[in-house]
Amino acid sequence: MARFAAILVTVLSVGYVRAIAVPSTTPSGAVSVDPSLVSVSIEFFAFPGYTNITGTNNCLANLATLRGAQPAVRIGGTTQDRATYNASLQTAVNYTVASPADAPTSLTYGPSFFTLANGLKGDVTVGLNRQLNNQANTLSAASLAKSSVSRLLALELGNEPDLYSSSSPIASGTGWSNSIDISNEAKWFTALAPTLGNIFQGAVYLSWNTSTLVSGIGSAALATIKTISRHSYPQSACGGASTNLPSLMSHSGIVSYVSQYKAEATIAHNAGKKFFLGETNSATCGGGGISPTFGAGLWIIDYVLQSALIGVDRLYFHHGTISNCAYCWWGQSAVYSPYYGAVFVSEFLGADGAKLAALDNGTSAIAAYAVYSSANAPLRLLVVNTNYYNGTGTRAATTVQFTGLTTASGTKSAKRLTAPDATSRTDEGAQVTIGGNGTFSGSCVRQGTEGTESVAVNGGALTVSVLASEALIVYL
Repeated sequence: MARFAAILVTVLSVGYVRAIAVPSTTPSGAVSVDPSLVSVSIEFFAFPGYTNITGTNNCLANLATLRGAQPAVRIGGTTQDRATYNASLQTAVNYTVASPADAPTSLTYGPSFFTLANGLKGDVTVGLNRQLNNQANTLSAASLAKSSVSRLLALELGNEPDLYSSSSPIASGTGWSNSIDISNEAKWFTALAPTLGNIFQGAVYLSWNTSTLVSGIGSAALATIKTISRHSYPQSACGGASTNLPSLMSHSGIVSYVSQYKAEATIAHNAGKKFFLGETNSATCGGGGISPTFGAGLWIIDYVLQSALIGVDRLYFHHGTISNCAYCWWGQSAVYSPYYGAVFVSEFLGADGAKLAALDNGTSAIAAYAVYSSANAPLRLLVVNTNYYNGTGTRAATTVQFTGLTTASGTKSAKRLTAPDATSRTDEGAQVTIGGNGTFSGSCVRQGTEGTESVAVNGGALTVSVLASEALIVYL
């Protein structure tokens, strides 16, 4: 042991080499992974438009093929609290905007909205209006959602009530606060549950801690809650705020950021509720310049896995106004750089991945993970080099040596996710690839031949090299 420790110190002192031991069986810190861990949120008013995009079904199907389960879809966002149900409306939605890039300030929606939602193949969460304080209207819509959406998981009443104000209709002129919202959610849930069942998604907070709702809403209302939702955006692009790609994709930064949700997840689980990041993405207000980049795709990989490790059951990545959405994964006729990260992390987890383990201590730019089978055998390794490379100067590589493999000698295969640099955008012509030549068509159909690299195993160890702003899966 002393001799190995001395060797390890020597190896690590080089600076660009990491030596990592792979537990031969599932380690104690490993966590179970929901098959729909990587899921999607779609802005309420834009949802019908997304169902008309061929890429929507194809992009979701690609993830389903890799994980063996459909991604869940949450339909909601700011415009759910601007929407009024109209049972006589012949179209799914009706609104007027000055520009197609705008979101409506008010809208109506009809029964066919839920017909479209029923066409989704995974779990569906529908967000409905609470801010306008029209409980009867919301109940009418919720009743139709319950009866017509066969895969309905939950109903969400209100979006980000922490952003409501004393002038919001729901406040009724008495002010607004976290405690008032908790009381209001309790009143709505207990009033509607006799008709709808215990099917509500609670909290839906951007800034308030969801634990306050779980502990303060009371046992009767808590019994009506099926899932707990927290919204999460590491950065903001609102009001001219600046975003920073190196900070977004930093592994140690991601580890630190997601740690804030661990206590909330634990409290939700102790109450028997699933804990979701029910709306999330790289930055608020669409994400600005960082969100369409390859670096954001690498962030997705690390962010998803770190979130799972602290107890997040699912992450719903938000998709906003079609053709005006920097953080979206696809559009009318294009697939964007971040989607490659969603695909790559889904391939790493696979349909057979039962438990996830972190293999690094979270303090450097190098992220290393292992996924284990239900039989407790290691299946795949993942390295994400989150060192930022913007295309100038030397693109440094980090060498990672994995030791303790059950295979003493031979070869393993590896697949690489790469791009010219972290700022690469497919919508600007840059080529992001999986396995050397794998890409996606404008309608999200996989194209090109994905190749693998051969990695030699000697003495139960293998060594891989991963460039700055790149990721690699090793298949064991």
